[in-house]
Amino acid sequence: MDLSLGFHSLPHARGHALAGPLRLFDDLEDAKPEGSVGGGGGGEEDGEEEGDQHFSLLGHALCVKRPRRVLYSGGGCGGGGGGGGEASSCSSSSSSLRPTKRQATVERGADLEARRGAVRAWGNQALAEADPDVHALMELERDRQVRGIELIASENFVCRAVLEALGSHLTNKYSEGHPGARYYGGNQHIDAIEHLCHERALAAFGLDPACWGVNVQPYSCTSANLAVYTGLLLPKDRIMGLEPPSGGHVSHGYYTPSGTKVSGASIFFESLSYKVNPQTGYIDYDKLEERAMDFHPKILICGGSSYPREWDFARMRMIADKCGAVLMCDMAHISGLVAAKECRSPFDYCDVVTSTTHKNLRGPRGGIIFFRRGKNLRKRAGSFSQGDERDYDFEDRINFGVFPAMQGGPHNNHIAALAITLKQVATPEYKAYIQQVKKNAQALAAALLRRKCRLVTGGTDNHLVLWDLRNFGLTGKNFEKVCEACHISINKTPIYGDNGSISPGGVRIGTPAMTTRGCLEDDFEVIADFLIRATQIASNLLKEHGKMQKEFLRGLQNNKDIIELGNQVENFASQFAMPGFDV
Repeated sequence: MDLSLGFHSLPHARGHALAGPLRLFDDLEDAKPEGSVGGGGGGEEDGEEEGDQHFSLLGHALCVKRPRRVLYSGGGCGGGGGGGGEASSCSSSSSSLRPTKRQATVERGADLEARRGAVRAWGNQALAEADPDVHALMELERDRQVRGIELIASENFVCRAVLEALGSHLTNKYSEGHPGARYYGGNQHIDAIEHLCHERALAAFGLDPACWGVNVQPYSCTSANLAVYTGLLLPKDRIMGLEPPSGGHVSHGYYTPSGTKVSGASIFFESLSYKVNPQTGYIDYDKLEERAMDFHPKILICGGSSYPREWDFARMRMIADKCGAVLMCDMAHISGLVAAKECRSPFDYCDVVTSTTHKNLRGPRGGIIFFRRGKNLRKRAGSFSQGDERDYDFEDRINFGVFPAMQGGPHNNHIAALAITLKQVATPEYKAYIQQVKKNAQALAAALLRRKCRLVTGGTDNHLVLWDLRNFGLTGKNFEKVCEACHISINKTPIYGDNGSISPGGVRIGTPAMTTRGCLEDDFEVIADFLIRATQIASNLLKEHGKMQKEFLRGLQNNKDIIELGNQVENFASQFAMPGFDV
């Protein structure tokens, strides 16, 4: 009796029968085969193919078919051939036609190398080769920086290490969230960099980690300010800061005389500004207190962008406590002086402190927020106790205000560059630099005053002077254009009492950038002379071409006096080193 167990032979492509995948025993010896056909050239009388196996299963005969063994000689289709019947045949199995493992490895290696070459061709091009247009413009800007005098108070030159970090592979990583709580994987090293930046930020400003926390993710100080408002306030809550015509910043809230809201701070929150005394140029703290008690802001802001004198943080603290406000300082313009202990510190009095990370800190462009943590022992308005020992609740709220409320993933290359900067800020060399910044500002102020110039407040306590040009019959806008044509960078700014929104009456001049390049007091005497000559050129142009801006700008072209002064400025500036790329 023949038992097939339901398995049928499968037709082979070459006409040979192949058995299905039947395995009855693990060991052929245990199967007790009745007989087998050897591997000779001819078949047995029953016509069974080479390799067939016969078994007895439950008393019934069973034959398991094996595929015929065929050799491939690589020489095309052969006939019967000799040699025991094992001739080459075109009926060899498909597996024997596949490349060997060695051949496959070689082919894969060649393919990977081709792919690597394609990535290198795109990804490893130098800028000059990848985009000559952008490269050419960048080279022009590099040349402008080297051959010009930089007097914008909010600008500076960073070191090579900061440039390398900014242009590094860290820009490739997405890191939404805060250290230890990211929305993406693969951030273990980014977390370490950000933690290091936190530690260095607190150390640079001499802060106790038990009493102060820090967020280094803001893209700018304006972003940092808005994150603080968003974290601590509700829409339409009130803020109060110094008005821009008095030297404040629009991110502290400001409406133009016509009522236009010029920043997000005024769009989403109600703001009322305080002012400087129009006769002295100093902040009028008595008037400030009156306005604060009438307005009752939730956040009272100190700090400005063009105020040349020290801030009375103790008085601001008293006013904030009296009206029940959180006291916040935007120290963007004086953060380097604060770190070097060359001015009063807002950390002694304020609840929240924000700053840029460039300007006189000499770091990458971005923002930073410091906030109090731990027990709040300050007496609240209306409380008769010495202190209610509440815990400050700023940290989580401000961190949430930064992310996810106001921005997405942090710029990891900036955070690494900031960590490098803060390490330098904590050195004696940096303190000496800030001391020289102040000396240079005082030397510049003295030189301008000797030349009958009018300075707001009559001088400076920090890194900048505010020059009122109205007694020269000039506007800040026209004077800025003349200086720019002579390779001197300054920026126009309103002076309290002028129509600053249309035609600012002055310019703001700072000393940090040229001090970074190595300028000393005598050098700023020369710079003062350049500036006075620029006022003379501007006055002559006004007489010749009038006040119309288009005509005035036309007079700058091919002007012999401007060309002469520009050449002298270039010769002067080119003497000094330039950090980052001076070879």
